[in-house]
Order: sequence, then structure tokens, then C-alpha cells
Amino acid sequence: MTRHARNCTAGAVYTYHEKKKDAANSGFGTTSRRIGKDSVKSFDCCSLTLQPCRNPVITKDGYLFDKEAILTYIISKKNEYSRKMKEYEKQMKQDEEEDAAKANAELQKKLDKFISTEKNIVSNKAVTLNAEQPSTSGAISNVSLGKRKELPSFWVPSQTPAAKVSRIEKPDSKIYCPVSNKPLKAKDLIEVKFTLVKDPADKKSLIAKENRYMCAVTHDILSNSVPCAVLKPTGDVVTIECIEKIIKKDMIHPLTNEKLSESDIIPLQRGGTGFATTNEKLEAKEQKPCLQV
Repeated sequence: MTRHARNCTAGAVYTYHEKKKDAANSGFGTTSRRIGKDSVKSFDCCSLTLQPCRNPVITKDGYLFDKEAILTYIISKKNEYSRKMKEYEKQMKQDEEEDAAKANAELQKKLDKFISTEKNIVSNKAVTLNAEQPSTSGAISNVSLGKRKELPSFWVPSQTPAAKVSRIEKPDSKIYCPVSNKPLKAKDLIEVKFTLVKDPADKKSLIAKENRYMCAVTHDILSNSVPCAVLKPTGDVVTIECIEKIIKKDMIHPLTNEKLSESDIIPLQRGGTGFATTNEKLEAKEQKPCLQV
């Protein structure tokens, strides 16, 4: 009998564990690994800097950013657009100049042909007919009538491929969200107000605290495992449970008594936890070259 161990090599069957182990050691195939809690950002961290937000703002899709980071991103994208637009305009100007030069060359060619025709008004038809018929002397038997020049002689310098300058496409003036890849404008950003947890016994700094924020209405502790939402008129962060049980009954803001609509409730996109029921994408994959037999 063979040993019942994972690293046993005396078995007649190539086990699944041996296959995964060999694939990981060889460097071929796609390897996947489950993301742990330490690999996922917290719910109150910026989606760009991955650090706790000092001035948090949120998009219409519920992605949280630090105001300084997202405005810097928008300004950099605008500068990039202006740079690409200048290059595109320069390319268009060069194309216009080339087209104008080709048109002038064609016009000059026609003019030279007309002048040469006017100089030789009396022409010899016999010479013209002989010139029109291509010579077949020295041609291959199956290639005649001047088609010898159409052979794809790849070794000739004129037939070798040349590295052409790549064309620049017209840049898109829209700025897209770095996470959702949807159009983003600075005026659409909504300021977020987190309610701090009031604990006089806890003397730690805000970043060092494990429980930093709480629901503005029910005072429940907020974390990655608690679904949250932002109320658009004031920017207060409340739990989804508070919205379902309290706010959606009358659709009135519990702090300011303002009338709310469905568009005023923006679900906050959480970073995720180690549990499978919190988020959908909790598995990282790395694609490597595939070994084919």
C-alpha cells in the first residue's frame, strides 16, 4: 500500500494536489488565491491612496475618495488631455501640409506634361505603339508582358517593410472614474460626514482606533461587514438597516426633516472582508504562459 500523504510520490494516480503544486513551481498556467482581510481596504479609506480620508467625498456610484487625491487625479487627466490634443492638432496640421504638397506636385506634373506635349505637337505613332508594347525579352516563360516587376521580391530594399509613425487618435475629453470607469465631474462629488465614535476612555489617535465611526442615527459601529449608505443632502453616513427600518417608511431625513428620494440614498461601496457573503470578487488571479503539449 502507498502512503496516504500529500507529498507521496509512489502513487499511480497524478493527484489534484500534485498537479497544483507542479503548476505553481513551474511558472505556467493561471494561479488563483483568496484575498484575505489584510489585502482589502477599509470602508473609510480612499480608493486611490488606500489611506483613511481626511476630506472624504463620494461619487454617484458610491466610491469613496479623498478630496485632495481625486481633484489631483482630475487635474492630471485634464493636463494629459490638453497635451494629447496639442499632439493631435499638430498631426492634423502636418497632414494638411502633406496633402497640399501632394496637390501642388500633381498640378506641377500635369503642367510639365502639358508643356512637353505642346513642344512636340507632331508625334510619331509608330514610336508610340512600340513604346506601349512591353518587351518580353529576358522574361520568365510564365511571367510576361511586363509583370515581372510585380513579383514580391522581399529582399529588395524597396520591398522591405518600414516602421511608420503610429497615428494619434483624437483624445476623449471626458474624465472617467479610476474605479468604475464611468464619466466623472468635480461638481458631482458629494462631501461625506462621518460621525465619530465618542469614547472618553479611548485615548488613541483616529487612525489607530479600530472603531472610528458610527451611524449618524442609530449610533451603530461602522465597519466593512456593515452595509452603509450616504444621504446626499447632508452627506451623513447611516447603515442600510437604518434606511430600511426608519428612513424608507416616510422618506424623511431623520436629522433635518427634509424630504428624500431614492436618488438621495447612495450605497457606500465597501472594501470587503474575508467572508464570502460580503463581496463578490474576493479572489485574485495571476495569468502566466500556458504550457501546451
